[in-house]
Amino acid sequence: MDRFTTQKTYEPYVSPFDPCEPIRVKTYQTPPELYVGFQPPNLEQFSPQEALKRGTLWPLLFGPYSNPYEDHWKG
Repeated sequence: MDRFTTQKTYEPYVSPFDPCEPIRVKTYQTPPELYVGFQPPNLEQFSPQEALKRGTLWPLLFGPYSNPYEDHWKG
């Protein structure tokens, strides 16, 4: 079984008449809070300064953004 990740992928339809080179696998991020029902007690917390940088107090709910096409665009 694959390791759990909030980054999902799908393969869109590619038309034979598309004038551009297709991206055959597209990715998207799902927010971490989708996978947490109720907030568990005694969750680990970031320091106030770190929480301001990351946008959340709880590491469990932190979802970093990474550009899946970064290497694709460097060409």
